[in-house]
Amino acid sequence: MSFLRAYTKPRVFAAAVIGSLVVGAALGVLARTTGATTLTNVLRAIGEIFTTLLQIAVIPLVFTAIVVGITSLRGLGGGRTAARLGGRTVLWFAITSFIASLIGIAIGKLFNPGAGGLGAGIAATAKNADKAAKSVSSWGSWDAFIEGLLPQNFFSAFAEGNTLQVLFLAVLIGAAAYSLGDKAKPFVDFTTSVFEIIQRYLGWIVRLAPLGIAGLIGAAVSNYGDALFRPLLSTTAAVYVGCLLVLFVVYPILLKFVAKISPATFFAKAGTAIQFAFASQSSAATLPLTRQAAVNLGVEPSYAAFATPLASATKMDGCAAVFPAIGAIFIANLAGVQLSIGQYVGIVVVAVLGALATAGTTGWLTALTLTTAFIGLDAKQVALGIALIYSVNPIMDMMRTATNVAGQIVVPTIVARAEGLLDDTVRDTPAPRAKAEPVSA
Repeated sequence: MSFLRAYTKPRVFAAAVIGSLVVGAALGVLARTTGATTLTNVLRAIGEIFTTLLQIAVIPLVFTAIVVGITSLRGLGGGRTAARLGGRTVLWFAITSFIASLIGIAIGKLFNPGAGGLGAGIAATAKNADKAAKSVSSWGSWDAFIEGLLPQNFFSAFAEGNTLQVLFLAVLIGAAAYSLGDKAKPFVDFTTSVFEIIQRYLGWIVRLAPLGIAGLIGAAVSNYGDALFRPLLSTTAAVYVGCLLVLFVVYPILLKFVAKISPATFFAKAGTAIQFAFASQSSAATLPLTRQAAVNLGVEPSYAAFATPLASATKMDGCAAVFPAIGAIFIANLAGVQLSIGQYVGIVVVAVLGALATAGTTGWLTALTLTTAFIGLDAKQVALGIALIYSVNPIMDMMRTATNVAGQIVVPTIVARAEGLLDDTVRDTPAPRAKAEPVSA
């Protein structure tokens, strides 16, 4: 038990996560250089099992967290208070997306990824080309997005694992439960209990993160090797630089001057969530850690219970702002197209207004295809660009997701400060030393 208590201390767990990245990469290199297919298969199996255990909880977690979050706003005031909190939260989603998209465009222009077309010998594999073609046909238009928003029935959204449809249903049902007050109490109590059970389950799975992360990183390095880094190097580098600027420049400025929180305090308390997001590549799976980080920073638990689940599905500065801007420039360069001022404006518009389209595990893909469709790039060229991006997507997605999760914690702290819902005493108190599972509001 003493080992478990020590292991679940934030600093010890964070060190274990970082160590697993190094160990996983080393095992991947070993498997690739020695041709040890058995080791590669073991690493892949470990990563897949960990990912599956996380994904099992994503859909019920999104639904119950949104419903519980909306109904929990009753404790903060009436309907007008809830509406104001929701409106201000979404407004800050848009503001930070706007800033992130501008940074994405600036970095994209600086790095100029894809310049010279395919002269460097980069080519898409047949498998990736087929995946890209299907992706563009499925997600490449706003009509497809709108149609995909509405489920055929309540159960199909859950059965098909459509995060966006589940989010849509959760908002409607949560609003209905809020409006019914005490009449909906049995339903709210049941949903809260399910939410607590899922959080406990995820708390257990999170303990396995170092093992799962080692498998994921090891399998990626073993399978891709240099292909994970060398092709599309400028695109990958641009995504990292753009996301790092948002993560370590934009967010600290907003924290310091708007939320009145020390960036050092923020990263100390949010670091574990950001690191886990980097390795797991899943905002939804990181949600319990995201929510707890917000609470540890002093955000009122009832508001955190509303804002962080909403943010985990719709607030993605990495996937939906920085990356689509750089990806669109990359695809345009491949096609030899010079983007106009109007098209750059279009990239920003999609980043600000299209956040909901990024819900789910294909957020980067949806954001990129909607952006390129909106600014009028050729669908075939978009498919080729996506096929190429698939080859380096695992390494890109780590940085994108880490940025997403950081933003999902930053915005609630900003809004909480403006609304008087930020407890500075809690913020200045060291994070609990042994938190195996996230606590509820």
